[in-house]
Amino acid sequence: MRAAIYTLGCKVNQYETQAVEKLLRERGHIVVDFSADADAYIVNTCSVTAVSGQKSRQVIRRARREHPAAVIAVCGCYSQTAPGDVYALGVDLIAGTGDRAGFVELLESAVEQRTRTVREAVDDARARRDFELLPAGGLSGRTRAMLKVEDGCNNFCAYCIIPYARGPVRSEPLPEAVRQARELADGGAREIVLTGIEISSWGRDLPGSPALIDLTEALCGAVPGVRIRLGSLEPRTVTADFCRRARALPNLCPQFHLSLQSGCDDTLQRMRRRYDTARYRESVQLLRAAFDNPAITTDLITGFPGETEREFARTLSFLRECGFARMHIFPYSPRPGTPAADMPQIEKAVKEERAARAKELADTMRAEYLSDCVGREYDVLFEQSRGGVFRGHAPNYAEVYAPGEGLRNECRRTRIVSSDGAALYGEILP
Repeated sequence: MRAAIYTLGCKVNQYETQAVEKLLRERGHIVVDFSADADAYIVNTCSVTAVSGQKSRQVIRRARREHPAAVIAVCGCYSQTAPGDVYALGVDLIAGTGDRAGFVELLESAVEQRTRTVREAVDDARARRDFELLPAGGLSGRTRAMLKVEDGCNNFCAYCIIPYARGPVRSEPLPEAVRQARELADGGAREIVLTGIEISSWGRDLPGSPALIDLTEALCGAVPGVRIRLGSLEPRTVTADFCRRARALPNLCPQFHLSLQSGCDDTLQRMRRRYDTARYRESVQLLRAAFDNPAITTDLITGFPGETEREFARTLSFLRECGFARMHIFPYSPRPGTPAADMPQIEKAVKEERAARAKELADTMRAEYLSDCVGREYDVLFEQSRGGVFRGHAPNYAEVYAPGEGLRNECRRTRIVSSDGAALYGEILP
C-alpha cells in the first residue's frame, strides 16, 4: 500500500513516525508525502496544549475531506486521551501511543478490507510496564538522528496531560541503546539526539537504577565520532557529579535544555514542579562552571492559573538572571482532566500579552548569547545549502551559515565572524 504520515508535536512523536515509516517499508509498503495520493493517511497527533489538539482535529478533518475513499488512521497522544473525539471525526482506525507494530498490522487490515468499520486499539497507558523497542533511523540521509531512550512520566505536574497519555516511566535497556546508537552511526548519522518524554527519569525502572549520565557516558564511548545531544532535562538532574562526568565527554554537545515553566516559586508550587528557583539557579551555575559558554535553553508557561502581575515580574527577573540562549514560550492552555484545568483561569489576552513580553526578553538574551559566540571557533555540522552558503549547527545548537561547497554531513572547524541576533555567520578554516 501507499501510506502517508502527518506528524504533530514533539521529538518523541517525530521519532515514532520515523519508526512507523521503517516498519511500513520493511513490510513492503511505500511511504509517500502527505499531499500525494495514498491508500492510507496516518495522523500522529499531539495533545500537550489545546492548540495542538485543535491542530490535530484540523488535519484529521482535512484528510477525511480530501481523501474520502482512503483509510484515515489516527495515533498519538490526542487519540490516546480523547478517543471519543477522534471517533466523531469519521476515521477508520484509532490507536494511541503504544504498540506501533500492532498499529501497522491493523492499518494493513483496514486497507485490505476497505470497510467503514472503525478499528480501535487504545489501551490503558497507566498499565504499561515495558519499554517498546522501535527501529531507529527511519529517515535516510539525515545528518542528525533521534534515539528514543525513555517513555512515560511520573511527575504529574498540575497542567500536564502527558502522564495520562504516555503512562509511567519505562527505560530502554542500556545495551539496546548502545546497539541502536551504533546502528545510527553506521547509517551515516553525525549527531544523535537522546529523546524521551522525561529522559531525566531514564534508568529508574531498570535493575540497579542507573542514571542518565551513565547512559550518556556509554553512548559517547560507543560512538566517539558522533556528537551526542541531550533532550530536555529536569533541573535536578544537573549535579556536581553530573557536570564533572559530562565535562569529560568530548563528543557531548554543551547545550542543556532545562525545563523552567516559571521563575516564581509560588507559581512553581501551584504547578507541582519538584524544584524551586534556588535549585534551578544552582543547576545553571554548575553548568556554567563546568563548560565554556554552554547554551542553556528552557521552556516557559505564561498566565498559569493564579499568576499575578507581581509573580510574572519575578519570572522576568529570574529569566534575566539566567541569561538563556533560547526559550520556548507558551501561553497556558487548560487540558481537561488535569488539576490546573479546574483552577481559576486568567484571561487569554493577559496570557498572550505576558508571552509577548517574555518573547521580547528571550530575543534580547538570544542576541546577547550569540554575540558572545563571535570570534570563537566551533566544529559545525553542516546540513543544507542554498546559493553557495551552507547551513549547520554548532555543538551549542546555534545556527551557523558559511560559504562553501560539498559540506553536507561534514563537520568542519569554523570561525564565527558575525551574528544578526538570530544566527551566526562564519568562515571555514583550512
